[in-house]
Amino acid sequence: MRINEFGQAIGDALPDFTPGRLPAIERIEGRYTVIERLSKEKHGADLYQVYGPASPADMWTFLFKGPAHNEAEWDRLLNDFLTAQDRFYYAIVDKDSGKALGTFSLMRMDQANRVIEVGAVTYSPALKKTRMATEAQYLLARYVFEDLGYRRYEWKCDALNQASRKAAERLGFTYEGCFRQAVVYKGRTRDTDWLSIIDQEWPAIKERFEAWLDPTKMVNKSNL
Repeated sequence: MRINEFGQAIGDALPDFTPGRLPAIERIEGRYTVIERLSKEKHGADLYQVYGPASPADMWTFLFKGPAHNEAEWDRLLNDFLTAQDRFYYAIVDKDSGKALGTFSLMRMDQANRVIEVGAVTYSPALKKTRMATEAQYLLARYVFEDLGYRRYEWKCDALNQASRKAAERLGFTYEGCFRQAVVYKGRTRDTDWLSIIDQEWPAIKERFEAWLDPTKMVNKSNL
């Protein structure tokens, strides 16, 4: 904490601070999974199984978009993802099978303050609660902090979506509070929980991720 000439506490100076860059991921490969820039040709057919009529109805309760009731509807939804100006969508691919099992995005980018959010997290049942899902989140967070140099990484969810909040906390996000009546979606009101990781916390969180993902290390696999 610094004190200015008026005796007031002020934040630490950032003399070399510059705005953040936009994401430019093409492919990030991990041990179990691969993150790739979303592509209609490469991922469209796989993701129709995730977003299409065969998907469990209850997975869409807290998501803004989906499901697609037929291939034409999926094509329009996928085009919306690919042409979005305010977010970058990525496919989460099973490294062994090469099959896309879900998506997420980097969004609400505040380049001036180096703040970014991971959102629109959509997992197929085959991806939920797997090492692939955990590793995908690790790879994206590592990219945000180490490649892009962002200071704050956010996660937001419907306050009633306890599964999402618990998942975020398992991944190392800290609950910061609830924004009441923040959003109206699907004809209903939403209070939004805010969680974040900041750059100072990332090294310890990264170490925990890497220990959990390393098959040679004996760690509590229930923690992530």
